[in-house]
Amino acid sequence: MTDPARPSFPGFEQIPLKDYAERAYLDYSMYVVLDRALPFVGDGLKPVQRRIIYAMSELGLDAGSKPKKSARTIGDVIGKFHPHGDSAAYEAMVLMAQPFSFRYPLIEGQGNFGSPDDPKSFAAMRYTEAKLTKLAGVLLDEIGQGTVDWGPNFDGTLEEPNWLPARLPHVLLNGTTGIAVGLATDIPPHNLREVAAACMRLIDDPEATTRDLCEHIKGPDYPTEAEIITSRNEMIAMYETGNGAVRARAVYTREDGNIVITALPHQVSPAKVLEQIANQMRAKKLPLVEDLRDESDHQNPVRLVIVPRSNRVDAEELMGHLFATTDLEKSFRINMNVIGLDGRPQLKPLKTILSEWLSFRTDTVRRRLQYRLDKVEKRLHLLEGLRIAYLNLDEVIRIIRTEDEPRSVLMARFKLSETQADYILDTRLKQLARLEEMKIRGEMDELEEERARIVSTLKSKDRLRALVKDELKKDAETFGDKRRSPLIERGAAQALSESDLVAAEAVTIVLSEKGWARSAKGHEVDAANLSYREGDSLLAYARGKSNQQVVFIDSEGRAYTTPAHTLPSARGNGEPLTGRFTPPAGARFDAVAIADAEQKLVIATNFGYGFVTKFDAVISRNKAGKALVSLSDGAKVSAVSVCSDSARDRIVAVTSAGYILMCSVAELPELDKGGKGNKLIDIPKKSFATGERLIDLVVIPEGADVIVTAGGRPLKRSWSDLVEIAAARATRGALLPRGYQKVEAIARA
Repeated sequence: MTDPARPSFPGFEQIPLKDYAERAYLDYSMYVVLDRALPFVGDGLKPVQRRIIYAMSELGLDAGSKPKKSARTIGDVIGKFHPHGDSAAYEAMVLMAQPFSFRYPLIEGQGNFGSPDDPKSFAAMRYTEAKLTKLAGVLLDEIGQGTVDWGPNFDGTLEEPNWLPARLPHVLLNGTTGIAVGLATDIPPHNLREVAAACMRLIDDPEATTRDLCEHIKGPDYPTEAEIITSRNEMIAMYETGNGAVRARAVYTREDGNIVITALPHQVSPAKVLEQIANQMRAKKLPLVEDLRDESDHQNPVRLVIVPRSNRVDAEELMGHLFATTDLEKSFRINMNVIGLDGRPQLKPLKTILSEWLSFRTDTVRRRLQYRLDKVEKRLHLLEGLRIAYLNLDEVIRIIRTEDEPRSVLMARFKLSETQADYILDTRLKQLARLEEMKIRGEMDELEEERARIVSTLKSKDRLRALVKDELKKDAETFGDKRRSPLIERGAAQALSESDLVAAEAVTIVLSEKGWARSAKGHEVDAANLSYREGDSLLAYARGKSNQQVVFIDSEGRAYTTPAHTLPSARGNGEPLTGRFTPPAGARFDAVAIADAEQKLVIATNFGYGFVTKFDAVISRNKAGKALVSLSDGAKVSAVSVCSDSARDRIVAVTSAGYILMCSVAELPELDKGGKGNKLIDIPKKSFATGERLIDLVVIPEGADVIVTAGGRPLKRSWSDLVEIAAARATRGALLPRGYQKVEAIARA
């Protein structure tokens, strides 16, 4: 099958779609990079910013003028120089007028130009007015002095400057952000005095390293008092490569027990920070905070008050948590991509940017001087013609009055140039008659001195550098200010764990026969007399703190962990653990324990075996738990007790037949991964066959007493009594007195 004939269109160029798409995308990419997103290293402006500043200067909106409606300005911008959307151009103008966005605003706005809480909440352009600030003069003052190249505007009817003759490295002063195709730029703002000092250092010592320049430029200087916490070495590495990151952190103080935030990182909304903290409070993930309010006003632009739950709350720990979990601490990406003097975009380190700008500034000053020199020489040339006319005034007047071609006659008679002859002819006779040689000679002498001064400067690199340095110093004194963002190295913020955020209150964890669990406040709780569901009763309880983890062990020997503060209150019946965990089918919960992670547990089965394990090893994050105790058929976990000192603590174990044994905890093996353990108390085969089992145990320190409960009656055994029955592990132990041999439980007195 043959392809259909391609239709022909006479008079039209035909290219493959692939080639057209590649060319179109390349053209678009280059346009975005060079004409939209990236700043020029010379004036530090994007095209839209440059056009706005220039258009406002053409409208006469300098610092000393009366502001005009922003709509008028934007109309000129998009009508003459920037044929894009008016809203985008207006937003670019507003950005340059916001003191919380630009470190050194170039535009002074009147009306609603947004707020730090919502920078884009500015009023429509028909309601606002604007003019240039004094600092904008640094970009514009030399524009009419031959310092820039001009190019046609978008429709060729006007000319616009290709750049502005900046007297300061504006690319570092206000910084910029932009996203181009394959490139992004994020240049932070800096302090004017520091940047000027670095430039002067580089003029004096061109071999200075980036580390040397960082003696002057300490780091970014944002339009906010928030701390910059990035270390000096990281900062130097960032300036050496041109990319990296800077971290800023809010500033807070303590007032009457409250935490007052007085400064936020750049571009962080107070409302968003309040919302982030409030969300944690609503989710009950921030119980350390009682209240939160915004007391900001015109005198205190940022004043966020955090009220801790009590005066025992550690403010540093709380704020560290908030720094880690909210925008109170923010990281700023740094990519110093700029268009260099060669017209190419490139990631440039600090020294390269300053070096290129100094080269740009030196060339600008040279062009300015050359422009002035040309004007001085032209004026001297004209004055020389006037002087000749003065010396021959009568003859000049006669020639002008009588000759048909006075221009050629004057040139021939007095050896004048065309320019001189035209200037004399354009001067009125009355003015010619009033010429005074002293005035002419005086002006010529002044101009001669100026010419000599300019020529000597142009011919000497040292004098040219000195002039650039002097002008930098003068502008730094005029427009410079103190650093706003303090540089304070601080460690990384650490978010508090869930348990750290919970107040450490005494609680009693209650486990019922049916596998329902709850948390009662305090340690004086009578767990047996709590209300239970019909057919249910107390199985086990454990005392601890609300900020600890709770471990439940089922009949399969699996351990399950949950934070104590997440369990329901004892005012109700609790909740079934099967809803929180997923134990094997048919499994029931037999034991409960609560402790700190570094503490140890003594775990024993009803068959008389036991072992020691770290509480941290028992903790499981899985709903299915983790295997802990190896159980034979018919065996179950009968006792779990917390151990504080495994080398000195004692175990007191009792059996259902009334046998009691005290031995050392150290005699049991420590199994981090669980297992069966070793024999704890001896239960003879005959007794085991008749149903004797290990009922309970308790871990006590030296000198402690215990209470044995049998038939509902308590029996206290003192430390001296226990010493008498103490024996090695795996022995039979001693028989309790008659009447107390049907043991139900044992506990520390």
